[in-house]
Amino acid sequence: MYFQYGTKETDYLRQKDKRLCEVIDRIGPVERVVDTDLFSAVIHHIIGQQISTKAQATIWQRMQDALGSVTAETILAAGVPKLQGLGMTFRKAEYITDFAEKIHTGAFDLDAVERMSDEEAIRELSALKGIGVWTAEMILLFCMQRPNVFSYDDLAIQRGLRMVYHHRKIDRTLFEKYRRRFSPYCSVASLYLWAVAGGAIPEMRDYAPKKK
Repeated sequence: MYFQYGTKETDYLRQKDKRLCEVIDRIGPVERVVDTDLFSAVIHHIIGQQISTKAQATIWQRMQDALGSVTAETILAAGVPKLQGLGMTFRKAEYITDFAEKIHTGAFDLDAVERMSDEEAIRELSALKGIGVWTAEMILLFCMQRPNVFSYDDLAIQRGLRMVYHHRKIDRTLFEKYRRRFSPYCSVASLYLWAVAGGAIPEMRDYAPKKK
């Protein structure tokens, strides 16, 4: 399943910003896979921190093979040593079992998070061990499909902004200017900025000063 958006969002962004309009027209629809299950999305994101997407997928597959189905109960039954044996760090195994324990005891309510505002959901998710603000924002976008996520801490978003708008640096004030411009469809703008940062338009370059 891909992040759901259509002409309503792209027409709005095209009308609001000439350069983003050109980017949308050049790239066309962007397909980004989403995981709509919040429990597995949290675990996925903990596993995936500071490793490649391929390594993340390998560990996740091992986890499914080892546990049968990945639930709070099967994670707690496995314990930290077995999870670590699947290829993740000891700390990540601890974070995942801590999350599973909170789900099992009812200390963390996934259904309640689904109903929260973006700010509340980010605050609740980032209170979990192993989940920072950036990771919480990615869960909102790629799991909950929230339409207005724009992450200042995402280096590729900043790179995309530099490339499209020819900035040397993106500070918080400048970033917030773009957030206001793209709102309420920042998530779709993010998809296009990621695509640009990844080389979707070959002639676009990063205007950040070269490091000496």
